[in-house]
Amino acid sequence: MVEVTDVSPEAGEPARRPGVLRETGASLRAVFANRNLRRIELAFAGSTIGDWAYGTAVAVWAYDVGGAQAVGIWLAIRYTLMAVTAPFSAAIADRMSRKLLMVIADLVRAVLVGAAAACLFLGLPPAPVFVLATMTALLGTPFMVAQRSMLPTLAERPEELTAANGVASTIESLAFFAGPALGAFMLGFTTVQAVFLLNVATFLWSMVLVLGVRVPARGAAGADDATASGKEYEEQHSGTVGFLAETAEGFRTIARDRGLVLVALAACVQTLVAGAAGVFMVVMADDVLGTGPRGVGFLDSVFGVGSIIGGLVAISRTSRGRLGTDLALGLALWSLPLLLVTGWVHPVTCFVAMALLGLGNPLVDVNLDTVVQRITPDAVLGRVFGSLEACYIAAMALGAFVTPFLIEWLGLRWALLVIALPAAAVALLGLPEFRRLDTRLRRPEQLPLLQGIDIFAPLAPATLESLARSLREVRFPAGDTIVREGADSDRFFVIESGSVEVTQGDRVLRQEGAGEYFGEIGLLRDVPRTATITAVTDTVVQVLSREDFLAAVTGHREARLAAETVASRRLAV
Repeated sequence: MVEVTDVSPEAGEPARRPGVLRETGASLRAVFANRNLRRIELAFAGSTIGDWAYGTAVAVWAYDVGGAQAVGIWLAIRYTLMAVTAPFSAAIADRMSRKLLMVIADLVRAVLVGAAAACLFLGLPPAPVFVLATMTALLGTPFMVAQRSMLPTLAERPEELTAANGVASTIESLAFFAGPALGAFMLGFTTVQAVFLLNVATFLWSMVLVLGVRVPARGAAGADDATASGKEYEEQHSGTVGFLAETAEGFRTIARDRGLVLVALAACVQTLVAGAAGVFMVVMADDVLGTGPRGVGFLDSVFGVGSIIGGLVAISRTSRGRLGTDLALGLALWSLPLLLVTGWVHPVTCFVAMALLGLGNPLVDVNLDTVVQRITPDAVLGRVFGSLEACYIAAMALGAFVTPFLIEWLGLRWALLVIALPAAAVALLGLPEFRRLDTRLRRPEQLPLLQGIDIFAPLAPATLESLARSLREVRFPAGDTIVREGADSDRFFVIESGSVEVTQGDRVLRQEGAGEYFGEIGLLRDVPRTATITAVTDTVVQVLSREDFLAAVTGHREARLAAETVASRRLAV
């Protein structure tokens, strides 16, 4: 991502920005120049297009089997099971190789969809097809969680991470357009089974591309040492170990962070509308458009066109530091357009509403994922995404379940009003909190200081940025004792300016200056301070708490090895 200038708080003057198309193009080039990101994005493209075509075929088939209520009940059951299993399946992403998890999910889903096609070919009852379609959906959660959790390790810097999320959202928008359109087109001249087999091929395409991803060394902990990292993080934060405890840590992490709570709330009210859309789009197609249930493909396609445009807008805004504000805007676009339909139920308003919902979709997805990736420790990132997945899938299940009854009781117009109000309320009333999130996510001033420290070099850029936000400045006049030998080890220190002397008893071990650090031995070995540190000149240090330091270093194998090497070398003196 090329650097762009913004309004400078110091100078108070706005600087020129490149045009939207130029900035979007630069972001796309940066992402696709990264071989690993390119393979992940292309794998996602093939898999998602096929999956949306498959979803359209399942919805049409289910409607033919039992009408709108069959679609709504099946969606509600599917979403409920996804919500229940999401935290457990996502916990696996913090315990094993995320790349391997994606490959396994692709392969198993290909087998399940193939089996569903076989059931239709053999003329079996509907139940096995519903079960296989539900199992396929359940395996989508670990795949998506692993993909989102891998992106911070594959991106080279925070701006590239946001751009990668933007590209993924744009690809998903293209899938919204191309997948349902392809499914509707194929259903016009072939069978549901043929669409299922197309999805089998796209899952295999995705699997092959993911197999070629090379996880960088800084992401090795997430891939090769995830189980140990997750257990260490769990011990530090809750004192218990075990799969259930590790799974629940995702929810605890969200509850401890005000920003994550806000994101979870936004995701839930947005996906409430998304779940309802699976039902009210069928009713729109049948009752308003007069095309029958197959008109869902056309509405999905209009949604996809809006999403493509929204994705380009989201990518162009990746460097502007307004993730929270853009998330609120996207949330508003997921609710307010439905009021158009409540005012005038007509094919034109239905298509306009779907286009505007599509426009808002990438603004929600891109900014939501980026916020979570930038403020969540990597050791629990998979579980946090899994917990969020459970929350908003539960909201989707609720939307899918209640919408048929709301439409029956109130009619389409008033049902849409009831569905839209929660998202509108959160977007408008929560705007001050979303703006505070923007402030929190600005590039930390002390980030370059941490980037120069060898033991932090293996950390992913988003993790290092989060760590820099945890720093606290402390000043010591010349002659003051900063750390005393034998005292409790509770903090890690980085020298921003000045110099210190390290002594052990009466022996002077060394002097350290700006950019150097101390305090790691006691934290890593869990022992009292092994030396006394005294300020030689007026000294400014940046301080990390014990919890923040250990969560960052022990959560990454390479960082932990680098820190242990430094500690062993210093103890040997």
